[in-house]
Amino acid sequence: GAEGSTLMSYFSKNQIQALKPKVTFSTLRDLQCPVLQSNELQGKPEESCSTEELFEWLGAVLNQVSLDNKSSSFLSTYCCPQPNTMVEKAFLCTITGFIIPEKIIELLEQLCCYFGEPKLAYWLTLTVHGFADSPVSWRESEHGFHKGGENLYNFVIFRNLDYWLQMAVGTNDDCPP
Repeated sequence: GAEGSTLMSYFSKNQIQALKPKVTFSTLRDLQCPVLQSNELQGKPEESCSTEELFEWLGAVLNQVSLDNKSSSFLSTYCCPQPNTMVEKAFLCTITGFIIPEKIIELLEQLCCYFGEPKLAYWLTLTVHGFADSPVSWRESEHGFHKGGENLYNFVIFRNLDYWLQMAVGTNDDCPP
């Protein structure tokens, strides 16, 4: 309608343009992955890893931290939690940009369809990071981005379509309902 053309002319006059999200794909080879059981949130010694161990491991993988536990010129090391299994190939897709909630739901539904055919994977994840300076927070609280800006959630989807939902928010933010 008329409002739409007025809005578009405003954007074009002020040299504002729409940007598409950046999509990158990579294959991770010989990756040690934690063993998970959908019904074991706390994990079991020598049987499965906990949600916290997975969350920490996932952060290391997404930030390309070496998982070989060898020290070099730094003080700390990291290795995959026990028990773990070696995965010959893992696929990583990163989408950077502003993505509307409907697209995130669509991605989640497509990932669930992955298990519709027999696959070797026992689980997969979808991690969504909000912008650190987002004005949006859960409930009535202002987002505390001056203190760290944590603003993310992660779905872990299992072959039987059970899932875990992990969330991280800043110290001044309320948790979602």
